[in-house]
Formats: sequence, structure tokens, C-alpha cells
Amino acid sequence: MPAELTTLCYLERDGRYLMLHRVSKKHDVNKDKWIGVGGHCEENESPEDCLLREVREETGYTLTDYRMRGVVTFLSGKGDYEYMFLYTASGWTGEAAPCDEGKLEWVDKEKVWKLNIWEGDKIFFRLMDEDAPFFSLKLVYDGTDRLVQAVLNGKDMELFDIADENGKPTGRVTERGVAHREGTRHHTVHMWIVRPDPAGKEVPYEVLLQKRSSNKDSNPGAYDISSAGHMQAGAGVMESAIREIGEELGIRAEADDFVHIGQHSGSFEAVYYGKPFRDSEVAEVFLYTKPVNTEKLTLQKSEVESVRWMPFDALYTAVKEGTIPNCIYLSELDMMKRYLSGIRG
Repeated sequence: MPAELTTLCYLERDGRYLMLHRVSKKHDVNKDKWIGVGGHCEENESPEDCLLREVREETGYTLTDYRMRGVVTFLSGKGDYEYMFLYTASGWTGEAAPCDEGKLEWVDKEKVWKLNIWEGDKIFFRLMDEDAPFFSLKLVYDGTDRLVQAVLNGKDMELFDIADENGKPTGRVTERGVAHREGTRHHTVHMWIVRPDPAGKEVPYEVLLQKRSSNKDSNPGAYDISSAGHMQAGAGVMESAIREIGEELGIRAEADDFVHIGQHSGSFEAVYYGKPFRDSEVAEVFLYTKPVNTEKLTLQKSEVESVRWMPFDALYTAVKEGTIPNCIYLSELDMMKRYLSGIRG
């Protein structure tokens, strides 16, 4: 089936977007959603012809300054298949006119995220906010509001199940960058590698730490859990644990190699590379019980710069006092301490 050609434009003024609440048409793939202004290309129209006509018809404005930001391939799962030419505009003439497609309203850019918008639209809002270069974005839905695939410039993006306070999927899905922009709760797996330490410590174990790559989008160069990662949308807990420890450290693990010691909830906010980063996660915490020779590990350089063993007591003190750069929750170490002390006892 040939794709429809459409335009979508967000007029910008004083930190706000002109948003259209699609409430007028009964049979509308965007029914009750908030989107920009635009529509289908007519015969012999270029994207710019369509853009100028649609904006004039829906708002009364004649654009004088606009920019194409990207092309969005949109598949609703209901048979709608579109190539949307995405624009922002900062200049126009004319007077505002009523719109027969719905209600037009100027909305603060930060408040747009709280409206009833497509989950995939949040991806291109993020890209526009970050002033990303021209992009091609493919968004695939399952016939409902559930996003099942997002592809940016030919590369699949990471999608997470949005989780409740217990880490259970809510049925909604979000993209990784959006999750960390909004602080959306999601599910992760943490795998701690430990070995006996004969030095007579309070908790006589050593912990393998990884030093995060200096290119990571959060906590670059900090010491972290032996292996950890996000659960991808639809993935199982053990499946994710085995995948992450294999990708990051090259360990070929099996389910019986792990002991589940509990669930940990954590959150923080920071700024990296000039952008806000908000993390809210529910982690399934495991101990990996097999011996590990660090010289035989295969480190994923994009994620892990190096690894080191550290006595548990020394790690606990360092995290508590902040004497090493790290992104480890002290409350998670408390969980480990109780478990390891129980083994010793």
C-alpha cells in the first residue's frame, strides 16, 4: 500500500508551541490527541506547498520563516501509513482564524509533554528540543497507543516498558531518551559479582566493580555495579540479566548462576552534557555465584572502561563518604550486606 504524504508543523513563540487538540472529526487516527498543524499533500504539491496551504487553512497564518526538521514514517497498526514532513516555524503574518480540525492553543513547551500526545511524538519533541540535525524517524504502533518500534536514522532505539512501583509493566512503552528526560519509572537488572576475601573483614567478600565508559550518557567514568542494564520492552528479568552480563563482560551465564537477593527502587536527577537526566528505576538485584577471572573478561568498550576488585567493607565506606566517583546506591549495598552477612553467619 503506498504511503500517504503529509506535513506536520509546530509554530513556536515565546517558549510555546501552537498545539491542535483533534476533537472535531469522529473518524480520525489522531482523535483526542494533541498534535501540530498540517495535513495531506494534494496532487502536484511539494511538502512546502502543502505546509504553507495547511497552516494557512488551519490557523489563518502565512508562514515566512520555517525549517524542515526531519521525516517521520508513521505506522498506526490500523492501516495508516504516512511519510510526515516535520517542520517548526518561527515567523508568519496574518491574523489567527478558527480551525475546523479542533481547538488551537498555545502551550508551554514543557507542558506539552503532559498532554495526550503520541508516545512516539515525544521522541521527535526531544530531538527538536536538543536541536538535533535533520533526522529520519520511523514510529510503529500496534493499533493502539502502544509504541512497538522506533528507528532513528536506520538504527533501532531502545524501548522500555513503563513500570509501576513494583516494577510491573503498565502496558505503556517509552523510548530510553524520553524516559530519562521525564524520569519515567522503568525496570532494570543489577548483577553483583563477589568472591571470598580472606582478610578478616566484617563482610569478608570482594566485589567486582566496573568503571563506566567516559562516553556514557550518565555518570561517565564513575564506578558502578559489576554489570547492570535496562530491561527492553517485553523482555523477561532473567533473559535481561543473562544478556547484560554477556554483552558488558563477555560472561556466558545461565539462570542457575544467579541468586536473586531482592528488589531495589532508586531515583536521581543530574545534568550531563548540558541536558537534564532523570532516572527512576526498579531493579532486580542478583549475585553472580561463579568464579570470574578478570583477565579473561571481554569488556564492552562502549559501556565499560575497566574493572577492579574491591573489598566490600571498603566499597561501603567509599560510597558512604563519597571518596570514589560512583553511581551506587548505599541502600542497595545495605541489601547486599544483609544477604552476605547471612551467608557468613
